[in-house]
Order: sequence, then C-alpha cells, then structure tokens
Amino acid sequence: MKELLTEIKKSSFSVLPIYILVIILCICRVIHLSSYEILSFSLATIFVILGISLFNYGAEHAMTPIGRMVGKGLTKQGKKWVLLLVVFFFGFFITIAEPDLSVLAEQTKTIFDKPIIIISIGLSVGFFLLLALLKILKKINLIRILSTLYMVSFGLIALLAYNGKENLVALCFDSGGVTTGPMTVPFLMALGAGVASVLARKSEQDASFGFIAFSSIGPVIVMLILSLVSNKTLDYVPENYELSDNFFISYFTAVLVKLKEVGLSMGLLLACYLVIEFIFLHSGIKKILQLIKGLMIAYIGLVLFLAAVDSTYIGVGFAIGLELSSANTFVIILIAFVIGCLTVLAEPAIKILISQVEEMTNGLIKRKHLLITLAFGVGVSISLAMIRIIFKFSILYIVVPGYIICFILSFFIPKIYTAIAFDAGGVASGPLTSSFILPIALGISVQLNEANEVLSYGFGIVALVALSPLLSIEILGVYSMFSNKRKKSKEIKKVLKEEDKIIISFGD
Repeated sequence: MKELLTEIKKSSFSVLPIYILVIILCICRVIHLSSYEILSFSLATIFVILGISLFNYGAEHAMTPIGRMVGKGLTKQGKKWVLLLVVFFFGFFITIAEPDLSVLAEQTKTIFDKPIIIISIGLSVGFFLLLALLKILKKINLIRILSTLYMVSFGLIALLAYNGKENLVALCFDSGGVTTGPMTVPFLMALGAGVASVLARKSEQDASFGFIAFSSIGPVIVMLILSLVSNKTLDYVPENYELSDNFFISYFTAVLVKLKEVGLSMGLLLACYLVIEFIFLHSGIKKILQLIKGLMIAYIGLVLFLAAVDSTYIGVGFAIGLELSSANTFVIILIAFVIGCLTVLAEPAIKILISQVEEMTNGLIKRKHLLITLAFGVGVSISLAMIRIIFKFSILYIVVPGYIICFILSFFIPKIYTAIAFDAGGVASGPLTSSFILPIALGISVQLNEANEVLSYGFGIVALVALSPLLSIEILGVYSMFSNKRKKSKEIKKVLKEEDKIIISFGD
C-alpha cells in the first residue's frame, strides 16, 4: 500500500500540471470551456492519476520482471530459436491487439481495408523485433541498421511524392507511434535488457536498447508501401469529438470497451509467458502467482487510464484546439510548448524508460537530466507542429533534416546516447500524445485549414514528438562529451600542478 501511495503521489505531480494549465487558460479567458467540460475533465484527471499509478506499480512488479525472465532465461539455456519465435509472435499478437492500432485502421479505412493494415503492421513489428534481437545476438551496430531502414523510408517517401500522395506522409509517420503503447514498452525494454545481460559485455551499455526503435520504424515503412500501392484516396472527415451528456455513463461505457481491448493484449502476454514458464523457466508457483497479481493490477490501471483518455481527454483536447485557433500565433506556439513539456511527464511508459536508462548506465545518465531533455524536446516538437498547421508546409521539411542531423551526431557521441534516443522517440509518443495533443492539433487545423488540408497538416504531430527525443538526447550526449573532456582536462592540470610542487620541493 505504501508503494501504491508513492506511485499516486508521483503520478499526481506528473498529471496535475496539465490540468492546472487548462484551468489557468480558462480563467485567463484564452480558451472557453463550459462548466460541464471542466467538471468532466476534472473527474477524468482523477481516473488518469489512479490509472497511471496502478499501471506503473503493475508494470514494475510484473511486466518488467516477465520480460527480463524470458529474455535472460531463454538466452542462458541456449534456446535462441525459441527466443526468436517468442519475440516474433509476441510482437505480432500484442500489436494487433493494441487499441491505438484499431483507431488508426478506422481512420484510414477509405484507403485500405482494416484487416490488411492491422495484419501488415502486426507482421512488420514481429519481423523488425527479430532484427532488434539479431542485433544483440550478432553484435551488429544499431545505427548502421537504423540508418539503412530510414534511408528506405525516405526513398518510399520520394516515390509517394512523385505519385502525388505526399499528403499521406504525415499519417504514415504517425503510425510508428501506435505500436509503442504502454502494453508493449515495459515488456520489450525488459526483454532486451534480459538478453543483453547474458550476451553483452559490461562495456556494451547500449546493447539492451533498440527494441522500441525497431517496432516504431517497421509500421512506418509498411504504411508507406501500402499508401504507394493503394489506388484509393483518403478524404479526412473530422470525427464527432463532443463530450457525452453524462460523464459517468460515457466513462463506464469506455471502461467496458477497454476491458475487452486491454484484456486481449494482457491475455496474450500472460498466455505467452505461461507457455514459456512451464516449458523452459520453472520459476515456481509462488513467483507465477505474484506476477499474475502484478499483471492484474497493471490491467486495471491501464483500463482506468485509457477509458478516461478516450471518453474525455480526446473531446476536451479537440475543444481546446478549436478555441486556441482564434488566439494570437505566438500564444498558440507558447501554449503548445508548455502543453508538450507537461504531457510527456504524464506518459505512462516514460518512467519505465528513465528507470531502465538509469539502471543500465549505472547512474551515468541522471533521471533529472533525461526528464528535462525529453520535456524540452517534446515541447519544441509540439510548437513546430502548430507552426506547420498555421503556415502550411510539408512535414518533410522537418523530418528529413531532423533525422539526417540525428545520424550525423551519432558518429560523434557515445553509442549509449544514440540507442536511448531512438527508443525514447517511441516511448514519448504514447497514448496521451495521440489522445490529447493530436486532437488539439486537429481542432486547430479544422478551423485554420481547408477540409482537404487537415490530413496533410493536422496529422504528423506524433511523428514530430517521436523525432524530438532523438535530437534532444543526442544533444545531451554532445554536452556530456564536452563536459567530460573539460573534467578530464581539469584533472590533468591538477595532477601536473601537484607534480610541479613536488619537483620544486625536491629542488629546495
């Protein structure tokens, strides 16, 4: 109970700043929300805090240990072929059960069939996770594989532009965020850490990272290919984001939906683990029951969180976007920056990423520094998204130079920063980004852009959020590198001064 109360306290400090900012904007009359919208937002925030707390507790006591046990246990026993199969099937089944993927498939059903997109993205995640595992097994350089994959994606973008389908690029890049939800992130990161703990040397701190990066770029490539071969056109029709007249009916209806959706994902994870447990691991019934208990707590927390986000946060976000569209350009950009900084702090999987980074680097990369870097980077990316909506320019003007800079920096900084950066991109673009910030962008775009322009400029915000940690963390790596050089230089000067003193004393 003490641990759970601690989690509630931490979650409150993460989520309440967003709530307080919205209330301040209402008081200052920057936006105008009805009393019912504010009440619904207030009640939903309580469930968001409770949901994140339960999820973080459950993930720490079940999802992360399961990932480590599976990765470490199968690798130690030399069951590499089993490990490859487990990773592939886990990636496939959990991805097709991911709630965000169903939302994406629904939004794009006029360009390709819903089953095709779900199965294609599921297979792509399974395949690309195999690449991530092979990277550890064969000790292949992460940046070499990722740079090749991004070059492939840029080539496909060029083909899309040549065929007059450039307006689909933003949506394709957004698809990378739907596969790195709170269900997959804890398990995948722990799985990578478990495998790396057996196979990697202590000096190879970056070995455990990369699973999230690969599961993000795979869907982007698949979506670009599907967009290229499709002969249909995608006409975006804004959804009805208005809040229900009764919060509790709306919320508990969403709870019932999420119980089924999250239950499918959690059930597949549990079934996969139990099969491996009884055949290979043999941890004991007491340990199994503890893990099942943790999974149930994470399940309840995720249901409470996602139901609040879907039933209320999406509608309130869209309403905020409609209201902000009439504000001054500078005000929109400034508010977008602050909302971006605060939202990333409340993403459920951020805490898991930061904890693993601190553990894998033995405290070399501090929690505070990483959190500030991520918050600032996401804030800048949301501001850029608003600038793009207002001034109407292609997302390629940001994405292509951004990734080129990332790959150039990767040659000069310690490998650990690059590995963390690419994983952080997938983690930062979580459910709050797609269900609160994206509706804000769509609300502004619906008001400021023509109907046929919303697809080009309203979407793409998830892609920019995924890009920002890459740049910000690699810049942190550059700062760290120069800081260490200065530190070493001072130490050398100090040693030389002491030697001079000794020489002088002998001379006397």
